[in-house]
Amino acid sequence: MDIKLVNTFDDSYLDSIYKTYQSVDWRNHNKDNIRSILKNSTHIVLAIYNNEVIGLGRSLSDGIFNAAIYDVIVNPEYQNLKLGSRIVKDLLEQIGDVSCIHLISTSGKLDFYRKQGFSKLKTGMAIYKSEKLKMEYTE
Repeated sequence: MDIKLVNTFDDSYLDSIYKTYQSVDWRNHNKDNIRSILKNSTHIVLAIYNNEVIGLGRSLSDGIFNAAIYDVIVNPEYQNLKLGSRIVKDLLEQIGDVSCIHLISTSGKLDFYRKQGFSKLKTGMAIYKSEKLKMEYTE
């Protein structure tokens, strides 16, 4: 299976990116939001198979001290192919040598991120405006 990783966003991929978000039940990501978050991200990875985006990840970074990884997702039809690991590895390479790289994992994905070299934080804090997300991700 020839899956290529691309580090640039092009509107021609927008429909398949939208479908990928929908495939993992991230229903609040509409096409306008997706376009904005990808254009405003400092690093992106699109996993492409047969000219369709089947996975992606993105990050924000100041390039010196801090970076944060967001939205690492893979269409369920293409999971268990180590594609998520490839996406994270590519993002880490793009981010380069910064002091700290943060991420917030969705429920049930801690082991995956530990395998990528991440450690659980002792002092992480967040403000969630969505009560549903607050209930899922905070103590």
